[in-house]
Amino acid sequence: MKEAERDGESGGKREVKRAERHGAGPARKTRRRLARELALQGLYQWCVAGGSAGTIEAQLRETEEFPKTDEEYFSRLLHGVLTEATELEKEIQPCLDRPFNELSPVEISILLLSTYELERHPEIPYRAVINEAVELAKAYGGTHGHKYVNGVLDKLAVKLRAVEIKAKL
Repeated sequence: MKEAERDGESGGKREVKRAERHGAGPARKTRRRLARELALQGLYQWCVAGGSAGTIEAQLRETEEFPKTDEEYFSRLLHGVLTEATELEKEIQPCLDRPFNELSPVEISILLLSTYELERHPEIPYRAVINEAVELAKAYGGTHGHKYVNGVLDKLAVKLRAVEIKAKL
C-alpha cells in the first residue's frame, strides 16, 4: 500500500511540475501578466455590467493582487481599451466567423485587450501578444476558446503587424 501511495504522490508531483512548465500551475507570474489579468477582469466587468474606466480601476486597485502588478501598464491597458473599444471592435469584426456581440464576454475582453496591444504597443512582439492572449483564454475562457482567440489574432497580426511578420520570414 505504501508503494502505491508513493507512486501516486510522485506522479502528482510530476503533474504539478508539468502544469507549472505549461503555465497552468502556481509558477510565478510577471508583473505584466498580472496587469493583463486585472485589465481582463476589468474589461469583463465592463462587458457584463458596464461602468466607467475610473470606477472599474478603483475597484481593481483594492484587490490583493494589485500591488504585484505593473500598475502603469494596467492603467494604460484598461483606459486605452475602453476609450478605443468601438474602433477595436471594427478591427476585429472582419476576422470573426460571427457577429462580435455573439462572442462570450471573456473572448470579447481578450480580443479587445490583445488588439489594443497589437495596435498600440509595437515594442511587444506580435507573437508575445498572441501567446499572452492564448494563456488568458486557457485560464479564463471556455474549453476551446483559446483556439478561437489564437485564430482571430493570427489574422489580425497579419493586418496590424505586416512589416514585423514579413521581417521574420
